[in-house]
Amino acid sequence: MADSRDGGDIETTPTGVAGRTIGESTRLPSPGLDVAVAVIVFGFSVVNVAAQDAAGVSEIPIAGFLMLAVGSAALFWRRSRPLTVLGVALTMTLAWTAFGYPGNPVFHVLVSLYAVGRYFPEGRVSLAALAGALAVVGFGQVRDDDPVSDLVTALVVTALPWYVGRRLRIRAAAARERAEHLEWKRAAEAQRAIADARAGIARELHDVVAHNVSVMTVQAGVARLVVKDDPDQAQEAIGAVEQAGRRALDELRHLLGVLRPETASGELGPQPALNQIHELVVQLRQTGMSISLVADIPSEVPVRVDLFAYRIVQEALTNVLKHGGVDAAAQVHLEEADGHLDIEVTNTGKATTTLGGSGQGIVGMQERAILLGGTFEAGPRPEGGFRVRARLPIGEQ
Repeated sequence: MADSRDGGDIETTPTGVAGRTIGESTRLPSPGLDVAVAVIVFGFSVVNVAAQDAAGVSEIPIAGFLMLAVGSAALFWRRSRPLTVLGVALTMTLAWTAFGYPGNPVFHVLVSLYAVGRYFPEGRVSLAALAGALAVVGFGQVRDDDPVSDLVTALVVTALPWYVGRRLRIRAAAARERAEHLEWKRAAEAQRAIADARAGIARELHDVVAHNVSVMTVQAGVARLVVKDDPDQAQEAIGAVEQAGRRALDELRHLLGVLRPETASGELGPQPALNQIHELVVQLRQTGMSISLVADIPSEVPVRVDLFAYRIVQEALTNVLKHGGVDAAAQVHLEEADGHLDIEVTNTGKATTTLGGSGQGIVGMQERAILLGGTFEAGPRPEGGFRVRARLPIGEQ
């Protein structure tokens, strides 16, 4: 029955509006309720002792009324000091018996025991207080030579309020623990959602910056090499740099707009999709890359798959450009098969590692495929070059 794990006064320990938990009252009971409890207990006690042994109210001495009044007034502190209030009630009961006053004022003890069970945190001390109260009640029954059945009944009735109070306290503590666990779970889920969002934004930024900066770097290198011998080609390369820079700025503005909900939705452009693969290939061909494209793109692809598939192809071709330079050669193959979109990007040229990289490209592609429930593999080919393969489900997402 006792539980020593719960601590503190569940009902009277305010933690602020935001920190309240189930089991805590939103405010302390009004003083009017305490007055009502004290008056009711005092009245019932007077009627009870007057009715016992055929004694009338006139048989109760003035000192008896004072003791009942003191015991009733002590109930004001039954929540904050339940053991003290029980001690007052038991002392009054013993004094009542010692003075030989008529009847037995039990209501103060019953209410005090409920308060001990409900509000006192330490289970063992609370149980010891119950044992002390039972001893006092049992002593009174034995002193009056009551039969055993009356003794047992008196002990059961005395223990019942304490048991009810204790069970209510344990239930409140359990409810509080459940509420705290749910709050912790919500906070953890929120943190995971934030981490996933940050990871997604980081992947988008990586793809945008890595691809466009790689194009710009290669084209700037071409312009530098041919600026004296072929000014027209140098000018064309510089134009490609400008175009790649504008494209990077547009995509970065879009990402920043996603991070700023107050931005008008009409100012945001659409995310890249598979129907822009041809534009991507044309852009990279302007750098001097040789790209073969075979694209059997389904007419309806879930938005997330559409974006992730585009990013995987973009990142794979960017890696080809990084490591193969303007003489790089690549093959891109997209095909729908068995409810999946198969992506294969092959670098058929020789790696020259003209540009350094962070090594995050392959990791980002793999993460995208796994997030969609697909598969991913990347590695060198036996005949030379490098191959990237991804298989993305295009069913219901």
